[in-house]
Amino acid sequence: MKLLIKAPCHLTSFKYICRLGYKSILIPVSGAMDAPALIRGNILLGNPDNAAALEMTMTGPTVLFKEGNGAIAITGADLQPKLNGQKISNWTVINVKAGDVLTWGGPCGSGLRAYLCVSGGIDVPVVMGSRSTYMKAGIGGLEGRKLAQNDELSTGQQGGFNAGVSCPENLRPDYSADKPLRTVLGPQDDYIKPEGIKTFFSTEYKISPSSDRMGTRLQSDSIIEHVKGPDIVSDAIPMGAVQIPGQGVPIVMMADRQTTGGYVKIGVVHALDVARLSQFLPGSAVRFSEITQEQGIEISKTEARALNSLRDYVKNFSVQTPQVPAQTTAKISQAQSGAMNITVNGEKFFVTWERL
Repeated sequence: MKLLIKAPCHLTSFKYICRLGYKSILIPVSGAMDAPALIRGNILLGNPDNAAALEMTMTGPTVLFKEGNGAIAITGADLQPKLNGQKISNWTVINVKAGDVLTWGGPCGSGLRAYLCVSGGIDVPVVMGSRSTYMKAGIGGLEGRKLAQNDELSTGQQGGFNAGVSCPENLRPDYSADKPLRTVLGPQDDYIKPEGIKTFFSTEYKISPSSDRMGTRLQSDSIIEHVKGPDIVSDAIPMGAVQIPGQGVPIVMMADRQTTGGYVKIGVVHALDVARLSQFLPGSAVRFSEITQEQGIEISKTEARALNSLRDYVKNFSVQTPQVPAQTTAKISQAQSGAMNITVNGEKFFVTWERL
């Protein structure tokens, strides 16, 4: 298919799941803020999990489907999408044809970001292993920028899809605003006073309007006190790391976070709750709750099972009428677990890993 952007919007850019392997040269992972939503959209359409889609914030662009036929699936926040003036549903595969026009009404209820997934994925160049746009460096996507009027997009090879198939409610991401952000303490929680740890888990914070794709900044009158000040020797920043800078109020690091940082990190929010956090509007209330690393792994396993259940559901959907023959690709065998010996700064470690 070919898509023409008739009218741009506040912020729409291309997103993969992430960009890996370049943090050593200060290129962040970037990628989708709500990766679980993006992946589900691609599964519904028979795309690879990481097929490029459009991430839209608050509203979406007016899109003319200029050439070809295919399908779309919109996931994430409900931005009131309409096809040819008729409201369409999120989490559902919908046929589109040349001449169709997609418009948006804006946020409806909860949610901030939506994903427009298309059959075949959006075909933009792979830059450093990803099609994601990272606008601060001007790389990826379409010239490293957000979409503009008259931009023309093409899609890749389409797989099999079934119009009308929807992601079951129980397999969709949980966007509940009243549930705390599950957080594993560390790696520098010992740099925080014990009463500061209690403050962190007992305080209700508000999301600051200054939050962005780099970090969700929180607001509160409750201050978390450090043991020896907020600074450390800079080290790696994982997704969901919770920094406690000098003012003593948390910042949760998001998709476009810097690769390293020199503020104390009190904990790391689980990736699923980082995705949920990315959907909260400024002013929303958030809390944190403590989990163990083992509990975090179980949460990840549950998510993996949900995605596999969705794949099975889509595969076995009752109306098997793929619109385009599926592309045949060779399957690559991947190890599911392993172990290795590593040495860091002269200290030896035995490490085991398991694919979730």
